[in-house]
Amino acid sequence: MMKEYQTVTNVEGPLVFVEKVDNVGYNEIVEIKLPNGEKRKGQVLDTSKGHAVIQIFGSTTGLDVEKTKVKFLGETMKLGVSEEMLGRAFTGLGEPRDNGAPIVSDKKIDIIGAAINPIAREQPTNFIQTGVSTIDCLNTLVRGQKLPIFSGSGLPHNDLAVQIARQAKVKDQKEGFAVVFAAVGITHEEANFFMKDFERTGALDRSVLFLNLADDPSVERLIAPRMALTTAEYLAFEKGMHVLVIITDMTNYCEALREIAGARKEVPGRRGYPGYTYTDLSTIYERAGVIKGKKGSITQIPILSMPSDDITHPIPDLTGYITEGQIVVGRELYRKGIYAPIDVLPCLSRLMNLGIGPGKTRDDHKGVADQLYSAYARGRDLRSLSAVVGEEALTEIDRKYLKFSDEFEKKFITQGKEEDRTIEQSLDLGWKLMAILPEEELKRVKLEHLEKYGKKHRK
Repeated sequence: MMKEYQTVTNVEGPLVFVEKVDNVGYNEIVEIKLPNGEKRKGQVLDTSKGHAVIQIFGSTTGLDVEKTKVKFLGETMKLGVSEEMLGRAFTGLGEPRDNGAPIVSDKKIDIIGAAINPIAREQPTNFIQTGVSTIDCLNTLVRGQKLPIFSGSGLPHNDLAVQIARQAKVKDQKEGFAVVFAAVGITHEEANFFMKDFERTGALDRSVLFLNLADDPSVERLIAPRMALTTAEYLAFEKGMHVLVIITDMTNYCEALREIAGARKEVPGRRGYPGYTYTDLSTIYERAGVIKGKKGSITQIPILSMPSDDITHPIPDLTGYITEGQIVVGRELYRKGIYAPIDVLPCLSRLMNLGIGPGKTRDDHKGVADQLYSAYARGRDLRSLSAVVGEEALTEIDRKYLKFSDEFEKKFITQGKEEDRTIEQSLDLGWKLMAILPEEELKRVKLEHLEKYGKKHRK
C-alpha cells in the first residue's frame, strides 16, 4: 500500500517541501490532497536524506502546510498513446483540449523517453520539402535532422510554423507523414490562431497538437515538449511514420526552467539560467533522428524568439551547439514587408549536402544554392557601399549584382503564406534570377547545368 505523508514543511512558488519520507525516486509522480478534499498532481524534483522537493502541476493556492497530505505513487509520468491522437488537440499535460473524448491508449510510455544509441542512428539522407524556397533550396531540411528557427518578438514565426506544418512532405515516399505540434507558453489568441489554421487547411487530420497556454502552470512548459516527443516516437518507431515535430517557443521553455531553478535556490549560470540548461535542452533536441532497421523518423524544428534579437543570448547559443544549423528570421526584411522574412546569409543547414542531388532533389541543386548565396552576399555588400559612395560610382557589373540582390528579395525570399513551391520551382526561379548576371560570373554552377537549365531563362 502507498504511504501517505502529512509532513509538508514549506511551500515556495510551485514547489512543496516534504520531510521524513523514504523510498522516493526522482521524477516520481505524487498526489497531493488539500484540506478541502481537492487533489492535485505533482512530480518529485529532488530527493535526499528523507527530504523531497515536489513540483506541483497547477497552483499551490490553498495548500495548508499542516493539513495537506502527500502520497507518492511509485511511478514516473507516462502518456497514453494511440493512432487516435491524430487530428486531436491536447493540453501540455496530455489531456484533451478540444472537448473530444479521452484517448483509449494502446500503451503508456514514459515521457522522458529513451536516448537513441549513437550506434543505432542512421545517417539522415532524405529531403523534406517544406514548400518554402529559402529553406528547400538554400538550407535544405533532411529527414531526421533538428533545424531550429531563430526569430525575434513580433516577427511572423508562428505564420511560418503553421505554413511548414501544412506544406511539409517527404518526396516520393509511400510511408505516412505526420506533424506533432507543441506550443509552449502561448497566449489564448495564438492558440486560437493555431487551432483555426490547422482546421481550416485540413492539416489537423495528420497532426497532433499540444497547446500549453501562458496562464497554465510554468511546470507544464517543461512537460509539453516531452509529451509531443513521446507521441512522435510512438508514431515514428512503432507505427512507421515520418514525423515532423515543431516546438514553439523554446524561449518560454527556458524561462520556466529558470523560474523553477530560482524557486529551488540553485546557483544561477549565464543570464540567470541554470548551469544544466545545455544538458536539459539536449534531452529534447536529441530525440530526433533515424534508427537503423526502423521505417519511421523524427525531424525537429524548434522555434525560439531571441531576446532583444541577440543571437549570442544563451538560449540560441546553446541551441546552436546541439542542433544541425539554424534558420534566421530577419527583422530588416520584415520591415520591408517581405514574407517569409528569412535572412539567408546567417542561415545554415549542416546536413544539406546529404539530402540533395540526383535522385533526391535535382542534379543542379548544390551549384544553384552556392551561386545564389554568393551573388546575394556580394549584392548586400554593394548595397552598403552604394549608400556611402552613391550608385553612380559603382561599375556596371556591380550594378547588376545590386539589381540581383533586390530581385532576389522580391521574388525568391518573398512568397505567399499559402504558396507551396516545389523544389523544382524554387531551383528554376533561382536560374531565372541568375539570368540578371553575365554567364562568366556564374562560377559556381557547372557548364552542363547552365546549358540544361539556365539557357532557357536567358534572352
